[in-house]
Amino acid sequence: MQQLKISQMKGMIMRSFSIACMALSALSSSAQKNPFITDIYTADPSAHVWSDGRLYVYASHDIAPPRGCDLMDQYHVFSTDDMVNWKDHGEILRASQVPWGRKDGGFMWAPDCVFRKGTYYFYFPHPSGDEWNKTWKIGVATSNSPAEGFKVQGFLPDLEPMIDPCVFIDDDGLAYFYYGGGGVCKGGKLMDNMLEIDGTMQPMEGLVDFHEATWVHKRDGVYYLSYADNNDKDGKHNQMRYATSDSPLGPWTYRGIYMDPTDSYTNHGSIVEYKGQWYSFYHNSALSHHDWLRSICVDKLFYNTDGTIQKVVQTK
Repeated sequence: MQQLKISQMKGMIMRSFSIACMALSALSSSAQKNPFITDIYTADPSAHVWSDGRLYVYASHDIAPPRGCDLMDQYHVFSTDDMVNWKDHGEILRASQVPWGRKDGGFMWAPDCVFRKGTYYFYFPHPSGDEWNKTWKIGVATSNSPAEGFKVQGFLPDLEPMIDPCVFIDDDGLAYFYYGGGGVCKGGKLMDNMLEIDGTMQPMEGLVDFHEATWVHKRDGVYYLSYADNNDKDGKHNQMRYATSDSPLGPWTYRGIYMDPTDSYTNHGSIVEYKGQWYSFYHNSALSHHDWLRSICVDKLFYNTDGTIQKVVQTK
């Protein structure tokens, strides 16, 4: 009788262990993994939540075999409704579709997208001449869909040749445009047509060690401007820093570093809230181990009670 009870207890333990293993396996299979796009190389994730309830990421595309960053082309869009399963909506734009663009193509660097009055506006940097670093323009393509049908409308006129466009629409409906590079960050107001600057661009004052990758978001009435710095110490590279303001055009108060360097030479991030949780999007080189074959990632982002951002924990 005692042997029977021992046998029954062993059976119960084994069944409990099996159930626990299955639960852990299910949890593992449903957990967010980084990088979250693994079939192509992607970088510079611009994340937005649209009215259909899905989160969309607009990413640049590193093309293999790599040749620095000049082969970047063919923007893709990805979306999710659970932060685990991602849909690749495919390519939305490439250099050959830009009528005023550099004849040899490439150089389709970090983009952004915004929705206003029924239209999606896709902003992208691209050179118009062979001297690519002196001929950058910020192109604009539009569509009535978030992930297809984009047509190039032209470029924002009268801008200095810089990169990394970011567009922020405030609660009052006013739209602001930011861009920068090489240590310079500027911002200004967009006209209602979203294709011209209203007035002049002005330097964003108060930033510390700005390099590129401007991103602006708002939380609890506070404006946050995040960016990549010039860090190049001990073989490590871009950190992500941020500043805050009570105005969308500053002046800004520097707050610190919210993300340490990844294993990639660059980083470029966006910050967005989805279903009550804030997220930090960025890229690394975990799949390729090559600086110019990058992959987009996402991790949860948390704020302290005083509104400062906690250091993002990068996960795999």
